[in-house]
Order: sequence, then C-alpha cells, then structure tokens
Amino acid sequence: MYTVCALYHFTRFDDPAALKAPLLALCEAQKICGSLLLAREGINGTVAGPAAGIEAVLAHIRALPGCEGLEWKLSTASERPFARMKVRLKKEIVTMGQPDVDPLARVGHYVEPAEWNALIRSEDVAVIDTRNDYEVAIGTFEGAVDPQTESFRDFPAWWEENKHRFHNKRIAMFCTGGIRCEKSTNYLIGQGVEDVYHLKGGILKYLEEVPAEDSAWQGDCFVFDRRVSVGHGLAEGPHELCHACRRPILPADRARPEYEEGVSCHLCVEETSDSDKARFRERQKQIALSKARGERHLGDFEA
Repeated sequence: MYTVCALYHFTRFDDPAALKAPLLALCEAQKICGSLLLAREGINGTVAGPAAGIEAVLAHIRALPGCEGLEWKLSTASERPFARMKVRLKKEIVTMGQPDVDPLARVGHYVEPAEWNALIRSEDVAVIDTRNDYEVAIGTFEGAVDPQTESFRDFPAWWEENKHRFHNKRIAMFCTGGIRCEKSTNYLIGQGVEDVYHLKGGILKYLEEVPAEDSAWQGDCFVFDRRVSVGHGLAEGPHELCHACRRPILPADRARPEYEEGVSCHLCVEETSDSDKARFRERQKQIALSKARGERHLGDFEA
C-alpha cells in the first residue's frame, strides 16, 4: 500500500533552483515517486511512497522558507501511482498566465467542507468548477457551472466572455485540491468581484470529510496519478486512463469498437491521424515488451 500526498504552498522562493537537487535526492533516498513543481511563487505536487518516507519529505518541505504553514492531503493507493520521481522548475506552480495574479496578496473566503453544501445551495450563489473539461466530465458538485476549458490558462478568457451571467451573484469556486482556486479567486477579486468563496482543501478534502449520504458531490474526482479517480473516503474509483489522450474512461468503455489499448478510445478516436495511431501502436508494443521482461516502461504512465 502506498501513501499518496497532495500538497501545495504559495510562498516566496528567491532561488527555487537551489532547492531542486536536495529535494530530489531526499525523495529518491526515501523511495518516493511522483512530481513536485518549484517556482518563485512556491511549491506544488503529488508524491507517493512509504508513510515514513512521506513524513520525511513533508518535514523537509516545511523547513523551506515560508513553508511552515504547509497543508497537505493524504490518501492511499494499492499500486505504485507514478512511474518515477520528478522535481521540476516552473514559472508558475499552476499555470494561469496572469502575471498580476498573486494569491499571497488576497484570495476568496475559505469555506470548510462542512459548510460548503449550505453555501452552494443558496439562491444567490453561482458555483463554478475551475477544473479542465475532462475532469468535470466524470464528476462535479450539483448545480455547478462547467466552463468547458481545456486548461486552467483558458479560465480568464472564459470569465471575460461569461461574467455577465453572474451579475449580482456571489461566486463559489472549487478545484481538486484548492490550488487553482487560490489563483482564480484572486483573479476575480482583481476583476472587481468582491463576494468570492472557495472550498478549503478542494474536492479531496470534501470527499474525505463529508459522508456520502450528506454529499452534494456527484460522480468521481479525477486525480493525476495511476488511480485516475477517487470517490468518498478517497477510495480508488472505477476509472482507467486512455493512454492515447490521457482522458478518464470506464472499464466498460474498453468494449467499445473505438477502443484500442494505448491507441484510441471513443473520446479521441477522431482526434488523431493514422500516422499518430501508428506511432501509438509502436509505443504500446514497446510497453508490452517491457512488461514481458518484468520492466517498467516510462511510456506506460507519465504523470
């Protein structure tokens, strides 16, 4: 059993490059897999491994400048969730492409999971899902608006085109773990929207704390690792990943005529050319050969 830890923290790192090597060395020494992003604005990522190793990594991160208040969410996975360990340097720890957005300056009002249902069921509240379209497709909160964005970078343009829909409404926003809402609520405040709220700890914290019988959540929550989705209690969900388009599919979708392992599914079969599919088939062949040799092929899953 693997302990999975999702974390993020906004702080000021003067030299994030200097933090990379020690963090990667510790993760490798502790047999941790996953991905961590470092930028001048902070740290973000999901890692997995033995519980003691996760504790060691968290202690290291909490000792970094400004990270004393780091929060994280733990869950479990029955199989290794990531192929390897990566620590990457980025311009942003979650890419919005808005240089004036600064979550350290101000964000929306935090709402605890236990108080979320009452807020989103209020008539004067518009609930907005800030995640990508393929995430929303497998689960969201009742009554939530789906911006149908392909990436978080698209959110500001969507808001500019649709803000008229939310006149005289309080805005409640949510995402998987909370990081996208830190930026999106700051963005809306910068656009003159004052009554902005977001779910503290994100969907993962809500599913961990709110019983299924009291839940306003419908479906499953997409996660960026081999589990693909989780449900209430953060139990592993039923979804698999199409390794051609990286979208979540259900086991039954494998029986559809459009499905070819590693090559296409019903969601992407029309999106790729014959040459793309030939390339995917060769990749899948190499993955199968690696498995036959008892080896792990990195193309099998890159988180």
